Amino acid sequence: MGHGHAHGHGHGHGHHHHHDETTAPLPAAFDTSVPDEALNPEQRSRRTLLRRAGLLGAGLAAGTVLSAGAGAATPAHAAGDSRRGTGRGKGFLWLAGDHHIHTQYSSDGKYRVVDQVRQGARHGMDWLVITDHGSTTHAKIGVEKVNPDIKEARAAYEDTLVFQGLEWNIPAAEHGTVFVHPGRNEVSVLKQFETDYDGGVKGATDSTPANEALAVAGLNFLAEQVRRRKVKDALMLANHPARKGIDSPHEIRAWRDATGTGDRQIAVGFEGAPGHQAAGLPKPLGMGRARGIYDGSPGANSFPGYPLESYRTWGGFDWMTATVGGLWDSLLAEGRPWWITANSDSHQVYADTAARGTGGDFNADGRYPDPVYGGQIDVSQGDYWPGQYSRTHVGADGFSYAAVMDGIRAGRVWVDHGQLVSGLDVRVSGGSRWATLGGALHVRKGTKVTLTADIALAGGPNWAGFTPELARVDVIQGDVTGPVADKDTFTAPTAKVARSYDIDKSAGTVRVTFDLGRVDRPVYVRLRGTDGNRSAVGVMGAKVDPAGPAIDVVGDADPWRDLWFYSNPVWVLPS
Repeated sequence: MGHGHAHGHGHGHGHHHHHDETTAPLPAAFDTSVPDEALNPEQRSRRTLLRRAGLLGAGLAAGTVLSAGAGAATPAHAAGDSRRGTGRGKGFLWLAGDHHIHTQYSSDGKYRVVDQVRQGARHGMDWLVITDHGSTTHAKIGVEKVNPDIKEARAAYEDTLVFQGLEWNIPAAEHGTVFVHPGRNEVSVLKQFETDYDGGVKGATDSTPANEALAVAGLNFLAEQVRRRKVKDALMLANHPARKGIDSPHEIRAWRDATGTGDRQIAVGFEGAPGHQAAGLPKPLGMGRARGIYDGSPGANSFPGYPLESYRTWGGFDWMTATVGGLWDSLLAEGRPWWITANSDSHQVYADTAARGTGGDFNADGRYPDPVYGGQIDVSQGDYWPGQYSRTHVGADGFSYAAVMDGIRAGRVWVDHGQLVSGLDVRVSGGSRWATLGGALHVRKGTKVTLTADIALAGGPNWAGFTPELARVDVIQGDVTGPVADKDTFTAPTAKVARSYDIDKSAGTVRVTFDLGRVDRPVYVRLRGTDGNRSAVGVMGAKVDPAGPAIDVVGDADPWRDLWFYSNPVWVLPS
């Protein structure tokens, strides 16, 4: 089937190409040998979150959830060498982050880099990507001018990995996060990429074959920079993919396939849930718009096959992800590694008191002046700080930039809203082998296969001041049916909710076990969970999804009253 998963099962595979980077020491918040009083306020806040989640102390590896050996008390990287995957038996270091964040270097932003990093650290983020908008001004001066600010933030917040990236105007399509491993060429590579391949800079926004080809050329440029060792790594994730209906299924497939598989793959996924989640808060307490600002309708460049309901979020998630048997499942049914994330898209934060600094000239300076106190609480904005509402959890081999990028590329990722759950450890096992999120379990035909998910429930109040309760977990299963003849396919007829589990605990951990039986054909499984507040029969009908997320009401969609988590898939490939 050739979908780049041969390396996927959890057996200490050292297939990564970042062999020259040793893993950094654990962040102080994770390191139980560092006393509480030695921590700064951000580190203390992080440790409180970890403790509540049951991720510190005896019984669990620091920063991992219910790792392979029950009761493993050593950190995942205790052996000290991630290059040979020596820590694999004890699970991964689960690092929460956000790859979609704007600053004063964006034409619609206002915060300093250090403001976003400070807030991200306070809200439990281990890694962040600064993604100011691609534009002529940014390509000319912004991409260079933001770099010293990023370096200062790295130095000030050593326990937070801060990547430099940009929000790419994908030619012929929507936006995407592009980011690179830090290094001496991070600015020059991003600058050349933006100058030569940004749809806004190149006037290449219309949905034409030539513009679609330019997008693929941009991804190939990034792959070439990695191959030539100009940068250690580069990744692209598509942002808010269904918002305008202009990311057609064939374009998504073309991005995914542009640079090959494995370590060469640059485009690896899309936002399962967009940012701007506070935008759904009703007036007068909020913007009174739509979650994710998904309140548009088809335009001239929209893909005509998408239905009107695709322009809305469903339980805060993008229609492509939220629809069981929809576009995401159609990619997974092909056996394509394609992952989901969840991010803040933080520009202007709801209920913040900062205002954009006055004076200055954005086009001349490449940035706005530093923010100032505005004298009032601004409820007309739709964003949260990084980590305040949306989190992307990455299973990393250690605390390093390369480990985060490798974890994302491998699909060891799950996402949640409103701190619905604290931790998730998924194992699909059969024979004497197992695979976790993003991986593939290779077994003999007819092997009995079982999915086990250990879920650490919410360990304390979230940022809205209440402790969310997980009401139900769904296992979604689909057949791997191979490549589609029509690249604009966006349905997967075999995908469905295979089983649902009501959760009757409100604290601690819970284990969900699903028996796949004796597997005789290639399949994949993925997980979804909800607080049970809002649900509806799924788009494909009750036999496929009896109680999925409901379409969000424009103008009345309080994000805190409708919380979900989603995991990436695991494949089972019998032979």
